[in-house]
Amino acid sequence: MNSAPIQRVRERVGHGAKFGRKKEDAIAALLTQRNVEEAARAAGIGTQTLYRWMKEPEFKAAWREARRSAFGQSISRLQQASSAAVSTLLKAMVDPSAPYSSRVRAADRILDYSKKAIEIEDVEVRLAALELAAEQSK
Repeated sequence: MNSAPIQRVRERVGHGAKFGRKKEDAIAALLTQRNVEEAARAAGIGTQTLYRWMKEPEFKAAWREARRSAFGQSISRLQQASSAAVSTLLKAMVDPSAPYSSRVRAADRILDYSKKAIEIEDVEVRLAALELAAEQSK
């Protein structure tokens, strides 16, 4: 796993803060291990200690920030791969040697994704208009 999410947590809490290295290690372990018990073991702490930390507001905020950062990196990788995915769908759709059902399914996915993209754009335009109206009414 990329260490960027944990690095951001360290920068946010600052050197000398009471948010210690063990808690940072626990957050890293929560992001990489299959469950809380394995995360506690990987961080070198007791399971009950980790459960207790997971209830602390500062720990929860740092853990949430690290999860969002890790998820954001995953989304970026998906976006990078989207061009290749579209190419694959297009090739499958027009490949005369592909089974007809595969070609129809690829065409259906392309139409479905295109429709969703238009709907998202419409919502964004409507939201921007509402935000502008709300701002002007202040």
